[in-house]
Amino acid sequence: MFDRVEITVKAGDGGYGVVSFRREKFIPLGGPDGGDGGYGGDVVLKADSGVASLLRFRQRGVYRAGDGQDGRGRKKHGRSGDDLILTVPLGTVVIDKALMADEAVIADLEQPGQVVAAKGGRGGWGNTHFVSSTNQAPRIAQQGEVGQEKSIILELKLIADVGVIGYPNVGKSSLLAAASAAKPRIASYPFTTLEPVLGVAEVGQRSFVLAEVPGLIQDAHLGRGLGHDFLRHVVRTRVLIHLIDGGSASPVEDMVRVNSELKLFDSALAQKPQLVVVNKIDLPEVQARLAATREAFGQVGIGPLFISAATGQGVAELMVKTSEMLERVTAREKAGVKIARKVFRPKPRERAVTVHREGGMFIVVAPELERITAGTDITSPEARRQLQGQLARWGVVRALKKAGVKPGDRVRCGRLEWEW
Repeated sequence: MFDRVEITVKAGDGGYGVVSFRREKFIPLGGPDGGDGGYGGDVVLKADSGVASLLRFRQRGVYRAGDGQDGRGRKKHGRSGDDLILTVPLGTVVIDKALMADEAVIADLEQPGQVVAAKGGRGGWGNTHFVSSTNQAPRIAQQGEVGQEKSIILELKLIADVGVIGYPNVGKSSLLAAASAAKPRIASYPFTTLEPVLGVAEVGQRSFVLAEVPGLIQDAHLGRGLGHDFLRHVVRTRVLIHLIDGGSASPVEDMVRVNSELKLFDSALAQKPQLVVVNKIDLPEVQARLAATREAFGQVGIGPLFISAATGQGVAELMVKTSEMLERVTAREKAGVKIARKVFRPKPRERAVTVHREGGMFIVVAPELERITAGTDITSPEARRQLQGQLARWGVVRALKKAGVKPGDRVRCGRLEWEW
């Protein structure tokens, strides 16, 4: 299963606004009619139950939405760029690689729905937006905003009701095959299963999804033996079946070690309801030790179930017990005992004007004004005069005075440079 991938998403850039004037016969002073640029397209991630893995992202690393078209005369606005919709499996977690760990998760697509991974840039204003009582013929326009670009990690965590965990070669694949219609790979050596396998079990009128999680080993929480790749799929399960090899020298210690790995990876995993199950009771050496095994678990307060996944003995009873435990968990959730879920609130775009000094020059950082200077022919004296008239509108004058600007100081904003 291809369940983790890093890609780059680039939203579309906004189109340019234009400087245009109405030119028609018998209308010599038609006034400005420059249209706005179109919005850039968004990159959208859509959770779809029909998608099973992230394999489609394996060959391509960059995904880009369409750019907005430039505006035109006669107040014609540019067409917005096409959104790019990427379908991902249910259970995909979207992580922004550039952010800190506590803020990195953009969305958790556990349910069908979609999220904007990269927002398209706004279209630039045409010169019609800059008309005023003192400037009837504006020769300035605005460049389109650059669309967001992010490096994101898509991480799939399977959505299953029950997770089957345990050391390698304890019979997890055999149990899944006996309890459902799944056909996992089965053999008598460790690490037969190299990726999670899903199956659906039916008990009366109820059905639930089982996920076989490949064998965990010591230090799996540190990533040893693909530990992180396996453990992430246990996070969403509601109930765990902890399968133990009845022929082990110390079944109780095996159970404790696996639970320790779960706890070290995510403390919430240790709180999930568990059914402890001893497997391989069809083997004579296991039968001979049943009483001692039951007593050993009893000393730690656990009453395990005993099954043979190979012959099917006890599997039906195990599925009934599992179904009953799921019903109790569901009842608690409906009563209001639910796991807290993080609410993701995207931060607003930054539009503040800031000023800092570089050598003997004041540098103004004003994104909106910089887009105007980028979309205007600043070699024209009239356009430069009109641009300086926008300084108060965008709060640049106030910011410069607060920074201590004095007459004769040099100031630069984007491509525009002047003496105060």
